[in-house]
Amino acid sequence: MIDFALGEEHRAVKEAVRQFITKEVMPLEDQVLLNERNGRPALEPGQLKDLQAKARKYGYWGINTPEEYGGMAAGALMSAIIAGEAGRTFVPFRFGGSADNILYAGTEAQKQEYLIPTIEGDRRSCFAITEPGAGSDARNIRTRAVRDGDDWVINGEKVFITNGNEADFVMVFAVTDPDKGADGGVTCFLVDRAMGWESTPIPTMGEWGPGALSFQDVRVPNDHILGEEGKGFELAMQWIGNGRFMIPAGAIGAAERMLEMAIEHANNRHSMGQPIANYQFIQGHIADSAVELEAARWLTLHAAWQVENGVDARHTSSIAKLYGTNMANRVVDRVLQIHGGMGYTKELPLERWYRELRLLRIFEGTDEIQRRTIARNLLKGHVKVGASLA
Repeated sequence: MIDFALGEEHRAVKEAVRQFITKEVMPLEDQVLLNERNGRPALEPGQLKDLQAKARKYGYWGINTPEEYGGMAAGALMSAIIAGEAGRTFVPFRFGGSADNILYAGTEAQKQEYLIPTIEGDRRSCFAITEPGAGSDARNIRTRAVRDGDDWVINGEKVFITNGNEADFVMVFAVTDPDKGADGGVTCFLVDRAMGWESTPIPTMGEWGPGALSFQDVRVPNDHILGEEGKGFELAMQWIGNGRFMIPAGAIGAAERMLEMAIEHANNRHSMGQPIANYQFIQGHIADSAVELEAARWLTLHAAWQVENGVDARHTSSIAKLYGTNMANRVVDRVLQIHGGMGYTKELPLERWYRELRLLRIFEGTDEIQRRTIARNLLKGHVKVGASLA
């Protein structure tokens, strides 16, 4: 028997998170839009931490964090559901108490210095693998780390690093054995900003503010290697692959909210003596958006279910990311069109979502990389057509 219904616990959490987002986060949307129009940060200093503290009182802290570190250990399916609810607002809110998954590969000393303070919100990290010549082709990393006694000296540049301007430490990937390259010659280092790396903001078309990181003779102790020397590329792929389904999960929440806006506007906006909801073109936009939204929802939940049940979800996650992120881009375009001139203004959040959602088709694996992955898996026989039902 195939059961497509959410369990009682999943439904309860979904409803509780929606109430929190609706009550505590959405009321900030007008202020966020005003702040951004005036060139100020979306949230005032400390505002995110205040929201996260409120969420903690509700019991939502460390969604993916193991219970031994004070988290919920919610699992992939619950995490996808929560991400969908959080995605219903453009306020840059995220639940606290989480840390990058690869930090759990650290030694006990590293966990005390980096992992636990990050979970508690006292430290902030960033993940640095992308370079000017190594974006989708992560195997082309050029940043070098050369051994010098008990230290390593790192030189290189990283670009488009999320949290790169705010982080006080970085998980940076550098080549330690050029002959081996990605096959045993890349190492991950935990590097405090105080050790000498610098960051520069990169202006973008959206509100995402990545950083360019510069490493010039940055000296790092050998005990700051995360994991094993030469095993960094494996850690990087673990980081990238672990939560790829979470990207379309958030996009689903945004698309759902925007479709609701479109329905309300179509029913209330009159043209030529009748609601625009009566016009076939408007109905087509709404129907197509609803169909694609539901398709993306089930693709994403299926990928999350596979992760939770220990099934190799790389192929399914690539399908979910490719379809889900493109779906959200099509939905925001249709919804903006339904709103006409007002949709194009900064009075409504649609133009902001229009710019923000475009990023989802690029970072953590471009559309082209997802298509290559999906096609290669099929052509080489790694995955069979219809295997999702096997």
